Amino acid sequence: MRRFLKVAATGLVIGISGVIMSITPVGKELQENAGLHLLFKMRGVRRAPPEVLVITLDKSSADHLNLPSAPRKWPRSLHADLINKLIDNKPAVIAFDLIFSDPGPAGHDTALAAAIRKAGNVVLVEWLKTDEIPVFDHKGVQTGSHKLEKIIPPIAPFANPALTSAPFALPKVPVKVNSYWTFKTSAGDTPSLPVAVFQVYAMTVYNELRQLLQIFNPALAERLPANLEQVIKEKKVKEVIQLLKDYFEKNPLTAQTLLKTMQESPSLSLDARQKKLLVSLIRMYQGPQVRYLNYYGPPGTISTIPYYQILGDQKYASGGGTRHDLSGKVVFIGLSEQLRPEEKDGFYTAFSQPNGVDISGVEIAASAFANLLEDLPVEPLDAGAHSAVIVLWGVLISIVCLLSPTLAAAGWSVGLSLIYITFAHYQFKYAGVWYPVVFTLFFQMPLAFLITVFWKYFHANRERRNIRTTFGYYLPDNVVNQLAKNMSDIANSRRIVYGTCLMTDAHKYTTLSEAMEPDELSRFMNRYYEVIFEPVKKNFGIVSDVIGDSMMALWATARPDTTARNLACRAALEIVRAVEKFNQSSESRQLPVRIGMHSGYISLGNVGAIDHFEYRAVGDIVNTASRMEGLNKYLSTQILVSDKVLDQLDGFIKRWLGRFILAGKIKSVEVYELICQVESSGAKKIEFCNTFARGLDAYQRQSWKDAIDCFNGALKMDPADGPSRFYRTLAEKYRVDPPPAGWDGTVNLNKN
Repeated sequence: MRRFLKVAATGLVIGISGVIMSITPVGKELQENAGLHLLFKMRGVRRAPPEVLVITLDKSSADHLNLPSAPRKWPRSLHADLINKLIDNKPAVIAFDLIFSDPGPAGHDTALAAAIRKAGNVVLVEWLKTDEIPVFDHKGVQTGSHKLEKIIPPIAPFANPALTSAPFALPKVPVKVNSYWTFKTSAGDTPSLPVAVFQVYAMTVYNELRQLLQIFNPALAERLPANLEQVIKEKKVKEVIQLLKDYFEKNPLTAQTLLKTMQESPSLSLDARQKKLLVSLIRMYQGPQVRYLNYYGPPGTISTIPYYQILGDQKYASGGGTRHDLSGKVVFIGLSEQLRPEEKDGFYTAFSQPNGVDISGVEIAASAFANLLEDLPVEPLDAGAHSAVIVLWGVLISIVCLLSPTLAAAGWSVGLSLIYITFAHYQFKYAGVWYPVVFTLFFQMPLAFLITVFWKYFHANRERRNIRTTFGYYLPDNVVNQLAKNMSDIANSRRIVYGTCLMTDAHKYTTLSEAMEPDELSRFMNRYYEVIFEPVKKNFGIVSDVIGDSMMALWATARPDTTARNLACRAALEIVRAVEKFNQSSESRQLPVRIGMHSGYISLGNVGAIDHFEYRAVGDIVNTASRMEGLNKYLSTQILVSDKVLDQLDGFIKRWLGRFILAGKIKSVEVYELICQVESSGAKKIEFCNTFARGLDAYQRQSWKDAIDCFNGALKMDPADGPSRFYRTLAEKYRVDPPPAGWDGTVNLNKN
């Protein structure tokens, strides 16, 4: 529990750190420019509503109509012709994202004004002019400046017949455009162009909205124009917007109440389209004054028509050429990005193209309108939910990492991150909800994993120090450093570790002890032990126990480790070579060595009672290693190891000797003879092993004649080979008296 609390506290720190970083100016910029960008790229293109399209003043139109490449130089009579052509197709709203703040040639202005009046559904853009006002101190020295924003409406001949007008200002490159103003606070809370256009488009449900307000707030309803006709006739669109905006802002719960009333009121008869439009309109006034744009894709994703295709040639005028269904659509008219640099109206966005093509201002305005229509803007989590997600993610990823092994922690980190980004992508794609991804995935997750690595390193060092403290009572420091469990408490030192146990036995020791005086035998055995201890120490093993002529060595780690088992096998081979050299120096006193090895979990600790304890390994692994050593007597071998020892080990020549139920055991063990390292092997040795393997395979298949022949062949290569003689004897026995049904080739030493 104490460890879990430490881990949870670490996670809480990581979570809070993520929250603090995410609310800094740099953090917010990262979330917008990197996090939002990533979500858009993952989502890709989405279908724009068919109700909106863009007509662009582009280079191709200038070429087709033989006009200057700068659209500001195009005659306004062309825009009048365009409007007249559009009138024939009955669009719902015509929105110009072109500034008409200065008079032009009288005849052209008159024609455009007449076309605007005739259409009756034109919305014009206003110029939001920004002036720098210097600030001076009492000595007349400039100390700074203030920005003053001023709305410059279209000239009166255009503004008067237009249904309404509104500004649409956006930041320019290099700032990435992620949001827009619905109402410009610094300009007197004036509605932006997308808001004004949407309100005009939603006038089809104005009477229903007023009826709804009459139920909920009769006083507000009375302040609004009586009906749609009055709004259009008296050009009161902006007045309606301002009244509704002020009321919704002062009464935040109004939207929810209206939506509930709309569902419950029997007097409102709305079809599905009207209901959706009315809900979107209410949500527009409920929402914040700055909204994030839910882009539809790269430039041109919203249906886009070049200017000349509507206006350009005689074929179109006479009914030929390309025709577009504009009925009931909202048409935005503005500059294209495909213009010469000084005339470009493009903005850097998440979908800006590698070739430098950005989304034009008019398409951004159309995108904002489409978001309002669908009621699907990009909505970041509110401050509370945002903080909760980052904190909970920090705690979760920290707990998972810190309580798991390092490799598992890496896997969990990647897996959880994939689950999180998939969930965030789903929410963004289908609901427009923006979950934080920058600090969760690219700050908290790596930080949690890095802390995990340092945490494990710290605890591993502490475990090694504890091992030195405990085993220092029994073993040298250079030996106890190899253990990886906390054993600092000598009274409670029993711990479970993964160990490879190596047991040795000196063949002919009994005969030798009878022939030598005790003092002489002691000196002889000390030299013998010096010979077999050296390979163990050299390969970082621990000499755990010595009884008579037997030695037990251990390679203990916290969990299964191929390196430790590799070292144990090397030590076994070196012991055999060292003992052979030792016996050569004393020809009259031969003491051949036999070795058995097994790997698995063991208990290391104090064993004993009352006032006598010994520190040793306890477990079936130790007993099995001892039985493996004893199996050498039957097979006339020197080094026998289990499959657990050799698992995933390369670099050794080994011979499979079959499955054995060792003396006193119930379960079988896969037994191998460890012969030598690969670099020490020769072709004859490999051929010998292959011949034996064929014999053992035939034995397992109960092909007794083939088995006997193979074992005889092996014995011709090595007449002293014990396993070949052992299995030849069994094969000859079973050839006469076959084993019972169900026999699987296992040798049961309890029955032999």
